[in-house]
Amino acid sequence: MARAMLEYTKTVLQKVSFDAKLFVKEVKKAVSRLLPEEIEELRIWLTQFTHDKPELHQSLLYLKA
Repeated sequence: MARAMLEYTKTVLQKVSFDAKLFVKEVKKAVSRLLPEEIEELRIWLTQFTHDKPELHQSLLYLKA
């Protein structure tokens, strides 16, 4: 079940990546709902996903804890 939430989060983030504010909002939601090890996986995924999308880099700030 937990794994499903991480995959769902990735899907949602891909769909809202057209809007940086919405993307950050969804990242904040994900951080509050995911387990610590899933947050680390999400951080790795986000680093790769936002590599060529500089407008989304600010979302990584919410994963540094």
